[in-house]
Amino acid sequence: MKYIFKETNLGSLKLKNVLVRSATWENMTTENGHMTKELYNIYEELAKSEVGLIITGYANVLKEEQPNHGMMGIYDDGFIEEYQRLTQLVHSHGAKIIMQIAYGGTKTTYKVGKRTIYAPGDIPERGTGTQGKPMTKEEILMVEDAFADAALRVKKSGFDGVEIHAAHTYLINQFLSPYYNNRTDEYGGSLENRMRFLVEICNKAREKVKNDFFIAVKLTASEFFEGGQSFKDTKEVAKKMEQIGIDAIELSGNIHGKAQTMAGQEFDGCSIYKKGYFLEYACKLREEIQIPIITVGGFRDMETIETALTNYGVNAVGLCRPLLAEPDLFARWKNGDTRPAICVSCSKCRTAKGNYCTIFHKRSVSL
Repeated sequence: MKYIFKETNLGSLKLKNVLVRSATWENMTTENGHMTKELYNIYEELAKSEVGLIITGYANVLKEEQPNHGMMGIYDDGFIEEYQRLTQLVHSHGAKIIMQIAYGGTKTTYKVGKRTIYAPGDIPERGTGTQGKPMTKEEILMVEDAFADAALRVKKSGFDGVEIHAAHTYLINQFLSPYYNNRTDEYGGSLENRMRFLVEICNKAREKVKNDFFIAVKLTASEFFEGGQSFKDTKEVAKKMEQIGIDAIELSGNIHGKAQTMAGQEFDGCSIYKKGYFLEYACKLREEIQIPIITVGGFRDMETIETALTNYGVNAVGLCRPLLAEPDLFARWKNGDTRPAICVSCSKCRTAKGNYCTIFHKRSVSL
């Protein structure tokens, strides 16, 4: 526990430890994305249980763009008061909290055909088969402004920062991807053009929230298929993010439910690890940038986390599914019970009644 429970600075954020609850779609809001009593209880339970930093489930920046049922919203000022209550609740227990904001795009099967879904081009999403409307320049600028306005609402709500989701085949990731982005204008073609959408979003957000507010960007290490966004591209994007003043990078990858079968395979010169899936990518990214790196995926025991911090240049480590099974996992570790998380990575946490552990957590008994 030499490093895990040590106070740390993540850019401008002073955290009580390096343990992060990574963004988790809880599927427990109202129909329009507003907070519920149950969701307040979940966040308070996490804050009381030695989580250093909570990253919320992703929040949609446009009302009509909701890639999943039950996700948080941040698309108008009507959310500010209820999120002020949330941030005050979390802060009262010594934890920090940032909000993840996103535009899902074609990575969805929710209400397809009943709403306009934007995309950089006319390529269907590989997993969902959903095809979106290629965006006009005016629509691109409109979505950029929606991100910036959402970031300002996040600040007004008392959050400690905002994370812009540019991973997992959501809209920004698709602009970065040479597979999905077949545009021929200034937003397509070269990597400089493909990252223009993200750069403009970040610059507009920074202009709104000013320099004293923490902004992180979540990036995909690689798309892990031929013709997709490569790790070489990701490193260049991360360097650009540092150059324009982004405070931290969260490194992830769109391998949901496939990590254990992909473990040991090599993509773009790096291997996916069975524990800490993207650690080798994070280590090589550290050679390119100085700003903090958070990484997620496959962390279940303290030894792997300590190794990530000491040997791979990682500044903080995010967990998701283990905290659905054991919201008090970090407190258990700190109190001396250092057994690995009981989570078995079965990914059965997604249910129609909300996302929770169906095997171990007490909530599965009460439903």
